[in-house]
Amino acid sequence: MTEVLGALVQGFGIALTPTNLLVAVIGSFFGTIVGVLPGLGPINGVAMLIPVAFAMNLPPETALILLAAVYVGAEYGGRITSILINVPGEAAAVMTTMDGYPLARQGLASVALSLSAWASFVGSLVAFFGIVIFAPILARWALAFGPAEYFVLMVFAFCCLTGLLGNQPAKGVLAAMIGLGISTVGVDSNSGVYRYTFGSPHLSDGIDFVVVVIALFAISEMLQMLEQAIGSISARVPKSGRKLFNFREWKFTLPSVIRSSLTGFGLGVLPGAGASVASAIAYANEKRITEQKDPNAKFGRGDMRGLAAPESANNAAATGSFIPMLTLGVPGSGTTAVMMGALTLYNITPGPVLFEQQPHLVWGLIASLLVANVILLIMNIPMVRVFASILSVPPWILVPGVICVSVIGVYSINASRFDLLMVAGIGLIGYFLRKANMPMAPLILGVVLGNLMEQSLRRALAISDGDVGILFSSGVSIAFWVLSVLVICVPWLLRQFRGARERAPAH
Repeated sequence: MTEVLGALVQGFGIALTPTNLLVAVIGSFFGTIVGVLPGLGPINGVAMLIPVAFAMNLPPETALILLAAVYVGAEYGGRITSILINVPGEAAAVMTTMDGYPLARQGLASVALSLSAWASFVGSLVAFFGIVIFAPILARWALAFGPAEYFVLMVFAFCCLTGLLGNQPAKGVLAAMIGLGISTVGVDSNSGVYRYTFGSPHLSDGIDFVVVVIALFAISEMLQMLEQAIGSISARVPKSGRKLFNFREWKFTLPSVIRSSLTGFGLGVLPGAGASVASAIAYANEKRITEQKDPNAKFGRGDMRGLAAPESANNAAATGSFIPMLTLGVPGSGTTAVMMGALTLYNITPGPVLFEQQPHLVWGLIASLLVANVILLIMNIPMVRVFASILSVPPWILVPGVICVSVIGVYSINASRFDLLMVAGIGLIGYFLRKANMPMAPLILGVVLGNLMEQSLRRALAISDGDVGILFSSGVSIAFWVLSVLVICVPWLLRQFRGARERAPAH
């Protein structure tokens, strides 16, 4: 533990340098703006800043601090539109609308915004201590992973995501398969065979992940925003006399905040689960626990516990999702999948050896998570009115602006006009996929993990001389296979059980 504390002190020394502190402030502010704007979210913010950070030749630790600040800032910012106009700024803020908007309609908008900022901070704080305690342990444990274990771990990551998609897991599987297919484009590193290039030399190096991310998220989102511009939602929120929550409200919501923070962190550690799943599960659990004790609870009608629970859970999950990325080299969410791809631009491979080879990078990033959350708590409460005024930006200004930034970002990577055509084409495809309610997170995970998953499988089969039994030969592999089956089957079995109980005749 002394070694961990020493490394953490070194990390704060890195995070609190003037340059990195300034970067954290800029990233936190930009991330909050991205979270406020409906339809963007943390993935878009991180994706747009990756080429900027790379073009500015920022050191790897500074670039990571910038992207991490944008990530946690977007988680904060997503609550503002959820509470004020019932439009979630990003997917993880959907559950915030359940009680946040009713509170705003009761004239408690400022109270709800300040309470959600506090709940978000506590969730991130719990996850920060979780990372400090558990990340080094997981890193040492992960050193025992071989190619077979890594392959099965990635199967489990996809199962976590697809198994928690409710009644349409098939769409999650299909999205993951599309992402895996995109990752195979280019020259096969083992055989030198051209795969799915269709004779185009531009595709010989594959499709750059930044092109895919910006196309599938930024461009397709802007197309959707254009489509919805005519019927844009507008609502007036009554003015609030109070600006902050009081001690009674703090005490009233504290148990929900602590429970949901722990739930969010536990789910955030799971590869692929993400903040959206964490906020939904935390809200459902809190609703069930609260209504058992208090049948008159106003969940869905303006209960502050219903606001605090998803806000603390989604920030805890967002912070906790750094654990699998740093320790196992497997992103814990779609946004950390993008950040993992950003590390490859610096020739850095996330995983257990990262703690030994570049401890300054890892602990500087971990320390910056706490620094960014403190900045966000200080920044968000007094700037609520400023953030709310951004919603008045008309779509005819917002959409072209985001598209221009995206195009500049893509072109700055390879200075290739072909990349711009790819962004337009994939963005249009992404728009139609969104119209079909196809989830994007499994797709981007497939793009990022596809090559590593393929190489792990090939190495495992090479070691065993083609015997697939190696995938089931260790206790770790068997455990992940069992977990993968449970993650997919248990939700389906629970739905069948509940359906059978509802159909059973009453006696």
